[in-house]
Amino acid sequence: MKLRKYKKDDSAIICSWIKDEMSLYQWSADRIDKFPILDDDLNKNYEPVIESDRFIPLSAIDENDTVIGHLFIRYPNEIDDSIVRFGYVIVNPALRGCGKGKEMLKLAIDYARNELNASMITLGVFSNNNSARYCYEAVGFRSVERKELYKMAIGEWECIEMELFLV
Repeated sequence: MKLRKYKKDDSAIICSWIKDEMSLYQWSADRIDKFPILDDDLNKNYEPVIESDRFIPLSAIDENDTVIGHLFIRYPNEIDDSIVRFGYVIVNPALRGCGKGKEMLKLAIDYARNELNASMITLGVFSNNNSARYCYEAVGFRSVERKELYKMAIGEWECIEMELFLV
């Protein structure tokens, strides 16, 4: 597996992995607020920020150049480039449970450390998404005390804030 820059063609592949509303909201929170999601919806979501040097969408590909995962890295603070945030973390559902998520996250962590010189990575995970939380913990993320409630079309969910120090 390796990470490469996101391409517009990746949108249809990634969007095809979202089979139900629960998966949509666990993945995108309230950022993509419609189901079913269409092939170009990820591109439309990224359109306002895709050209920014503070937003880095990446796709994980296998040895055949097939997209098998995706995430973005962004700078949440305009004046502090030492902290980055992961979002929209997803792996092809057919490949879940066999270490691909951890492998992708480790590559993204290395990218944040070595290419972006980040000293900390943050992310949010919903409390009803245990498999994602366990995956994040397996690569070193730890929960912090901050929790936030998200009100979405299918209910109100608690989001657990996580962080990983790279120094």
